[in-house]
Amino acid sequence: MCGIAGEIRFGAPPDEAGVQRATRALAHRGPDAEGFFTSGPAALGHRRLSILDLAGGVQPMVQDGVALVFNGQAYEHDALREELRARGHTFHTRSDTEVVLRAYFEWGEEFAERVQGMFAIALWDSRTRRLVLARDRLGKKPLHYALSDDAGGTHWLSGEPPQIGERVPAKRLLFGSELKALLAHGALPRDVDQTAVVQYLANEAIAAPRTIFRAARKLPPGCTAIFDAEGFRVRRFWELPAPSTAKINLRDAAAELLKLLDGAVARRLAADVPVGVFLSGGVDSTTIAALAARHKQPLDTFSIGFSEASFDETPFALMAAARIGSRHQTLKLSGQDCLDLLPTAVDTLDEPMADPSMLPTLLLSRFTRKHVTVALAGDGGDELFAGYDPFLAHRPAALLAAFPSAAISLMEACARLLPSSSKNMSFDFRVKQFLRGARGNPSLRHAQWLAALLPNELATILSPALQPLATEQVAFAALLSDAARGRELGVRAGSIDEALRFYQQRYLVDDILVKADRASMAASLELRAPFLDTHVVEFAARLPPRVKLSMTRTKVVLKQAARGLIPDEILDRAKKGFGIPVAAWIRGPLRPLFEDLFSESNLRESGFFTPEPTRALLHRHLRGEADLRKPLWTIAMLLLWQRRWGVSQ
Repeated sequence: MCGIAGEIRFGAPPDEAGVQRATRALAHRGPDAEGFFTSGPAALGHRRLSILDLAGGVQPMVQDGVALVFNGQAYEHDALREELRARGHTFHTRSDTEVVLRAYFEWGEEFAERVQGMFAIALWDSRTRRLVLARDRLGKKPLHYALSDDAGGTHWLSGEPPQIGERVPAKRLLFGSELKALLAHGALPRDVDQTAVVQYLANEAIAAPRTIFRAARKLPPGCTAIFDAEGFRVRRFWELPAPSTAKINLRDAAAELLKLLDGAVARRLAADVPVGVFLSGGVDSTTIAALAARHKQPLDTFSIGFSEASFDETPFALMAAARIGSRHQTLKLSGQDCLDLLPTAVDTLDEPMADPSMLPTLLLSRFTRKHVTVALAGDGGDELFAGYDPFLAHRPAALLAAFPSAAISLMEACARLLPSSSKNMSFDFRVKQFLRGARGNPSLRHAQWLAALLPNELATILSPALQPLATEQVAFAALLSDAARGRELGVRAGSIDEALRFYQQRYLVDDILVKADRASMAASLELRAPFLDTHVVEFAARLPPRVKLSMTRTKVVLKQAARGLIPDEILDRAKKGFGIPVAAWIRGPLRPLFEDLFSESNLRESGFFTPEPTRALLHRHLRGEADLRKPLWTIAMLLLWQRRWGVSQ
């Protein structure tokens, strides 16, 4: 895995020193080597984590007037290399980087459609004086950019993000794997995007293409972008397939899924450095580990545990390791470990993200990196195969939505009387979250279940400047846009198919994969996700919901595929998830930090919140009147981010 950065500046020389600073801010992504390229209006930088062809894959790679910097892995590069050889191309290395470069020579802007894997790519073509950017289909690898409409770069574009196909006039472009690269460059202004703040507080993450900064954007997954003297435009080369009406029975679907997954795992074990597997003891990671054990012996597996029993999966990880015969190592985590790690997490993320499992993922990545350079993980299984508990609530919620509003209000009042618990996915927490999605737009039901703060709740705590943005149309704008696009593809509003697309297009892309990338890269560990193989994703997308979800069971087809491969005790146990005991820690070891963050002076100085109602959330939680872990953690991570990066509203 690697880090990339660069600048294209039509009408003035690029800031080479700025590109060097940007690139070196990504040293954690590529500790093994760095390289730079400058020619005309272009300056590119690269940090390398050497995985394949350790001697031959040096970057930037320059051939025949084109310079390439590449972050990621092209898993089917051997087959693509042979196809390109048949078309007359000559290769000088074994690296997948050269295959990507030659694919560009053969197919031009459409080259990304031929590359299977995880990638963020920048190509400067001196022949046509254009920059080509590309990001993989699901956004496994990040790519940020900023545009200025004058060569001096004093006026950075900060309006609505460019739409697909729209041409935006611009003269200067910065890009980088992470926002910290753009900040290190020195030219990017740090003005906060108020809309992004509101969307973050609702969704616990900032949806692409926005970032926390007004002038910075994320290239959406499955897209390429062209920047030349005429401006900047984005093109979509892939999106999730529409649901299929073809009939398939469960047995055949499971057999085909297992075949596809086995191939995906085998491809991701290829490396010239040591490879292991994250093994939590859940269905997804155990399936990946069991398939990996077919192709690699001995197999090293790694897990993390908690001293709080309702969050600890260590016994299942040990069971799984014993059954598949891996060399397993585990690490225990305490509240103090998380307290110590919070500053690192905020620095690693460089924009607010409120998934608390970032902390154990960071520790697991550090722990694993001591032994291997590449790790396989089970990310994507829940999103592809309806593995989350809210899927079991999907049909009951649709029935509840037909109840009179007064009846739902009565249920909400009764739920508020339930005693608060700090346990993972406690009964009161589930009931209260379930009722949050009982009203309104069915396309937003799952987003409301996951939301830290709904728009009406945001309106009570935001500062006067932000309160007008506390609307459904602003808070869930990306989701509403996705739902509209889904309907164009034949996805019915409020359907399970639509819910699956939400988890794959938003929760996975903006939360899970951001967490996985930043945590692993902070430890210079390459993380690979076999479930997110393009062939697996497209196959899963076309399966009917009935083979993924029953009235009482999630991930039906995946569990059928894994039956006999992994222990029944793991297949049949209740889902736990990779959470941490946030509710208890806020009342315990993290209490001094939260009291400091939620002090009246700090809240007022932040510019984001009205102090009194915001402080009341913390006090209610500390007194045990309510479990407010989600809004409190989300607010705290924004305040910690603001403190770390020195920005003001």
